[in-house]
Amino acid sequence: MFNKFFGAASWLIATFYSWIPNYAFAIAMVAVAVMLLITPLTLKSTKGMLEMQRLQPEMKRLQQQFKGDRQKLNEAMMKLYQEHKVNPLASCLPLLAQMPVFIIMFRAIRGLIFRTSLSTPFAPKYLDHTSAIYKSLVGKTQMLSFGIDLAKRPIVAMKEDFASGLVYALLVVVLAGLYLVQQRMIASRTVSPTMSASQAKLMQYMPVAFAVFQIWLPTALIVYYMMQAIIRIIQQQYITQRFYKKDDSLGKQAQAASATAREMKNSAAEDKKQKSKKETNTSEPQTFISKRVTPPKNSSVAPTRRRPQPPGKNRSSFVQKKNKPNN
Repeated sequence: MFNKFFGAASWLIATFYSWIPNYAFAIAMVAVAVMLLITPLTLKSTKGMLEMQRLQPEMKRLQQQFKGDRQKLNEAMMKLYQEHKVNPLASCLPLLAQMPVFIIMFRAIRGLIFRTSLSTPFAPKYLDHTSAIYKSLVGKTQMLSFGIDLAKRPIVAMKEDFASGLVYALLVVVLAGLYLVQQRMIASRTVSPTMSASQAKLMQYMPVAFAVFQIWLPTALIVYYMMQAIIRIIQQQYITQRFYKKDDSLGKQAQAASATAREMKNSAAEDKKQKSKKETNTSEPQTFISKRVTPPKNSSVAPTRRRPQPPGKNRSSFVQKKNKPNN
């Protein structure tokens, strides 16, 4: 069943190759086509995400109001979403759409340079055997475009010849740079009340780590991801102009609401800290003062001692005998 999707993606690559017989061009054009299909979902999800951010102060207020009652909190949240016509799952649409597309394109591009072993020539999969791209690849051992073998992995290219392999490494560096630019564009306009500075940095550099991982994958995939990153940067620039340009725009309102929600969170955390500190102070045990009978050691006051009484005698009998009159 999945072979049909892989075949459709391979057909698209073959179509672009038939226009201009260049592997890098065909793969890049497929990336452009995929991103154009996903762009409406990206814009819709961005709008939904901003609408959710605009509701963050109200959401924080509901969380404080129904603290400890999960059912009532969920009911209040759903009512809030219905009143403002907000779909909390709207921001997940591009991610859900991109995952299957990512897998399909990964398998389709890998299928172009499929071979049974490293020593055998290409036996392309998912392609029509009458297509121009199939005829240009079958029986070959290289996928040359602009002097670069797109079938070769950067790590292998650098091991074989470090000097010529630097070109492949440079493509990985460029891809990492594109991802970093894209993430900084997003981070510059996003204020999350639940994300710390360290978490924000982690989210910013995770795509860079994904780019570095490409040294173990064919260079053809790097070309595909580079074109996708370029399209995403253009998308982010358009989103900035559309949702953040005006002072009363949805993006500006979402930023102000996120800042308010962060202040509410910090204030609640400070109140909790002060309350905990106050409870700690009131619960400290008071100093116990011992009422000593015996003076402490090294004291200048001599202790008063009673003279011991004879055994079997008590004070009353002794006094009575002393006061007995003489005959």
